[in-house]
Amino acid sequence: MPGLPPYDMEQQLLPREPRSPCCCLAWSLLVATINCLLFLLHLLLMLVIFTLVLLPTIVVVYFGFQCHSQVLHSSARYCKSILDDNSSSALIILGFVIMSPLLVVAMAIYCSLARRLQLLVCFQPLSLALYKGGHCCHPRGCSPQLKAWV
Repeated sequence: MPGLPPYDMEQQLLPREPRSPCCCLAWSLLVATINCLLFLLHLLLMLVIFTLVLLPTIVVVYFGFQCHSQVLHSSARYCKSILDDNSSSALIILGFVIMSPLLVVAMAIYCSLARRLQLLVCFQPLSLALYKGGHCCHPRGCSPQLKAWV
């Protein structure tokens, strides 16, 4: 049964050969590009999740600011017939009050999804660019009996 690779370079089982400077630069750019694309994927996923979860807050605060006479004072029919300054202030306050629990819910959804899809293990270490034969042990490729405390 294969074991986990040692953390210290002096304890490596098989010595890895360093890459040439040009090859190292090319691999470094590739690894950095992959990590940047993964970071942008994480940001996009967070943006989508937070937008969907915080949509009620966004709508309530928007209508509160839109109909308040001291802010935008829209001439929309619902602002004249339904919402006055007191109800607009109440909407603004309600929107900011419900924002805190919804932020917690959005972050919990993002963390759960990132853990379930194993998005954080997709980031590549820089050692892939520095040495030939460097590899990253992906959890799906490792033995299910192997466990390590991190």
